[in-house]
Amino acid sequence: MPLTTLDPNTALIVIDLQKGIVNGNFIHPIGEVIDRTRALIDVFRAKNLPVVLVNVAGRAPGRTELGSRSNTSFSEGWTDLLPLLNQQPSDIAVTKRSWGAFATTDLEGRLKARGVTQVVVTGVVTSGGVEATARQAYEQGFHVTLALDAMTDIREEAHEYSIRNVFPRVGETGSTKEVISLLEKLLEERNAAS
Repeated sequence: MPLTTLDPNTALIVIDLQKGIVNGNFIHPIGEVIDRTRALIDVFRAKNLPVVLVNVAGRAPGRTELGSRSNTSFSEGWTDLLPLLNQQPSDIAVTKRSWGAFATTDLEGRLKARGVTQVVVTGVVTSGGVEATARQAYEQGFHVTLALDAMTDIREEAHEYSIRNVFPRVGETGSTKEVISLLEKLLEERNAAS
C-alpha cells in the first residue's frame, strides 16, 4: 500500500544496525541504507519524535536440535549500535532476543506511554527483523510504515517477497524522501493549528 499519511505521534524504529551485522553480504549497499536511516533519525529527533534503536543480543529458544540457542555468545562489540546512528539520551534503546522488536521487550508499553500510534520501520534484514517488527507492531495496533530504501536483506528473493507480499498487508510503504516529506507537512500543519 503506498504511503499516504503519518500520524502526529509517529516513532522511528531502527532494526539491528549494529557492528556484528552490518558487514553481511547485503543485496543493497549497507552504506546507503545507513545514510537514509540516519536522515530519518535526524528529522525525527529535530521534530522531537521518538527514535527507537534496536539491537539483537540473543535468540529466542526454539527447536531442540539446534541446542540452547538463547545462550549464543557474540564477539566483543557485536551488539554495539553503529556510531553513525549517534545514539542520544532521548532515544529508546531496545535489546531483543527474537526477530521482532516487540516479542521479547517492553517496547509496546514504552511507545504507548508516549502516545505513539504509528511506527516507521527501517534496518536489516528485510525478511527477518524488519518484517517481524512490522508484523508485531501491526498486531499491537500501531499504524505501520516501511521505508523501503532504508532496508536491505542478504537474499533478493526474501527481500522482494516481504515487500510485495507481506508489507502491503501490515502497512504502507514508501521511500525515505516520502516519509520525510509527509513528516514535514504534518508538523507544519500542527504548528499552523497551534
